[in-house]
Amino acid sequence: MAESTSALEHPVVARSEWVEARKAHMEREKELTRMRDALSAERRDLPWLEIDKEYAFADADGSHRLPELFGGHSQLIVYHFMFGPDWEEGCPSCSFWADNFDGIPVHLAHQDTAFVAISRASVAQIDAYAKRLGWIFPWYSSAGSDFNFDMGVSYEPTDEKPTGNYNFGTGSFGGEEAPGVSVFTGADDGRLFLTYQTFTRGLDILNGAYHYLDLTPKGRDEDGLPWPMAWVARNDAYENWEGVRSRSRNGEEERAAPPRCRRN
Repeated sequence: MAESTSALEHPVVARSEWVEARKAHMEREKELTRMRDALSAERRDLPWLEIDKEYAFADADGSHRLPELFGGHSQLIVYHFMFGPDWEEGCPSCSFWADNFDGIPVHLAHQDTAFVAISRASVAQIDAYAKRLGWIFPWYSSAGSDFNFDMGVSYEPTDEKPTGNYNFGTGSFGGEEAPGVSVFTGADDGRLFLTYQTFTRGLDILNGAYHYLDLTPKGRDEDGLPWPMAWVARNDAYENWEGVRSRSRNGEEERAAPPRCRRN
């Protein structure tokens, strides 16, 4: 294998020096871990917002109310997947995140937590796209509901540049769909509460592939791209090593991508 330029320029030392450098860095990692544990405890102490509005969701089995998405558990995590009602495909970047989802619902369920994705696309659109990309995680349509709008991840179309419409008014998101995560809990008396939401870089920690890349010498290797996630494609759309265009699972040529979400 050819030696990369970065390897030629990077310091190379004896094992004893390498171990000492690694141990010094580990102290910084431990500091971050302790800070993250403290932040998680602080997050659990945040006040809650009661949800007293009715919302309707749909899947292949019919219509469901928000409490039904809990599946008998007391906690619910919702990933707001960018997939508009007039889109041919879901967002490539949200699809990158979704490739992390399939294995977790069974584990979360054993900790009294349900996990679902929700989009404004129709049930038919969602089911076809999930089948194409090989996903089986629970995914509901909120078409016709105010849910996405109330959660701050969908917007009415406008010709004006949006201002302060995203991330609790601290940022702006162009387009009609945005990514996010919302967390809910239910009380014994049937009341529902929104306990937490996160957007933009707050979603970063939920993508395992990115954090594996963080362990490598090149890291995420996104410097110089038009935007950080410009390299991301759907899992059936990457070109192979010979540069031949990949094909989708149904054998058709990959279609052009819709505008993707950008996390700043």
